[in-house]
Amino acid sequence: MKFGPVRLADAKGAVLAHAMKTETLRLSKGHRLGQADIAALAEADMKEVIVARLDADDLLEDEAAARIAAAIAPDHLRFSQAATGRVNIHATISGLFVANRAIVDRLNRIDPAITLACLADHTAVASGDMVATIKIIPLAVPEHFVAQAEDMLRAEPAFEVKPFAPRRAALIATELPSLKRQVMDKTQAVLAARLSRSGSHLVAECRVAHSEGAVAAAIADLKSTHDLIIVFGASAVADPDDVIPSAIRQAGGVVEHVGMPVDPGNLLVLGRIGEIPIVGAPGCARSPKENGFDWVLDRLLAGEWPNSQDITGLGVGGLLKEIPTRPQPRELSISPPRGPARIVVLAAGRASRMGVSGGHKLLAEFDGVPLVRRSVETAMAADAGKVVVVTGYREADIRAALDGLSVTLVSNPDYSVGMASSLVAGVTALGTEAGGVLVMLADMPGVTADHLCKMIEVFDNEGRQAVVRAVSEGQRGNPVILPRETFAAVRQLVGDVGARHIVERCGLPVVDVELGEAARIDLDTPEAIIAAGGVLKE
Repeated sequence: MKFGPVRLADAKGAVLAHAMKTETLRLSKGHRLGQADIAALAEADMKEVIVARLDADDLLEDEAAARIAAAIAPDHLRFSQAATGRVNIHATISGLFVANRAIVDRLNRIDPAITLACLADHTAVASGDMVATIKIIPLAVPEHFVAQAEDMLRAEPAFEVKPFAPRRAALIATELPSLKRQVMDKTQAVLAARLSRSGSHLVAECRVAHSEGAVAAAIADLKSTHDLIIVFGASAVADPDDVIPSAIRQAGGVVEHVGMPVDPGNLLVLGRIGEIPIVGAPGCARSPKENGFDWVLDRLLAGEWPNSQDITGLGVGGLLKEIPTRPQPRELSISPPRGPARIVVLAAGRASRMGVSGGHKLLAEFDGVPLVRRSVETAMAADAGKVVVVTGYREADIRAALDGLSVTLVSNPDYSVGMASSLVAGVTALGTEAGGVLVMLADMPGVTADHLCKMIEVFDNEGRQAVVRAVSEGQRGNPVILPRETFAAVRQLVGDVGARHIVERCGLPVVDVELGEAARIDLDTPEAIIAAGGVLKE
């Protein structure tokens, strides 16, 4: 492939390196120029274009990405259509994403033009989550490199999603006078929520004295009717012969490992009785925040059986965020003052469901006001501070509709790859002073300033440290407020995904605010806009 500027007269058959636009023509990056294109560009008085001229064995980026994706075993995976040299890969089930680092590294070293990025090894995912992306960096790549990648992926998988297998779980909780009953009740609720992500159920709880004999007897009683037993000790495990590991042995089980190089999560016990896993949970697992217990539990629920070598290999990446409620934090840190939530209005999408002739939904007028302006004015009425509006598709038209409004406009040139890029752009624009972000979609005309004020009030009452989510009769909807603690995770989002996975895995309280049908009504089609009283505009 030869890249660079060429005279327009010599550009037939070449591939555009950048999108081009004239008054009568719009050509996308990667478009192969035909005679009609050249004539139209000549009419616009263009003399040269920057192109890639392909060699005989070159494949265009979309074909190359599609071929590499087709070599990946499709089990429990969904592949997007190739676009701009990219294929995004999503899980079709809830399970554990398992990566083969050696294969991923080997593929990425075939040629810099071919890239495969994926989630970290042994990451729990929900159905619909993006797990990997294939991206061809230039406009084309030699076919023999693509064939090499295909052969490699067919010989050995680079990654897979192992489905969670629902289990009937039992909880054994030991009691001491120093342990409050409210703490034990919360532990039961947190564990039940953890298990529900895999379709598992906590079907029994047994509270016993903190003694080897009492725990062993409980294990013996539960082993015939459950296929997972979790023990929460009222006192932390201090030795391989402490109460919980000793009880596992007394009940006829085997202790596989005590302790793990993950903090929080050090004091975990892993054992079994027959084929039934027994996990002595560390004290930090009483909190919903991610810790080493999650890592072991997810592997067990996906059908893996971690051994001592697996557990002792978790040290790299095993230093997790501090849990605020721990009595002895590792280190005090100074963080910026926690300011109020700021509003980010997402107005960058392509509105693909509007159809070819449906116009742009955000420019549809309600009482003479474009929908996007109406939404932004709603945001401004609810927030005395900064309002950020993210634009992308038909950016000039959207910004013209917002003319005169005192808001911060942020451009998202990557809007075509999905919502995540707009979320990242909006959160990045907030700076460090924001205590949270209220993410508002620009196509929800039922959401009012009063609704937003109600959500912000709840957020403030929670100390600005909880997720606040709009619901309609209990069904989750939009908007949502994300606390500052989630911003790092938001910045890592890619593809056409929102923040649902972050909400479910962040470990922070989630408070639902009932907004009625306004939380679920967005305008995605011409019919919906007309039914809502709007007037379509081009």
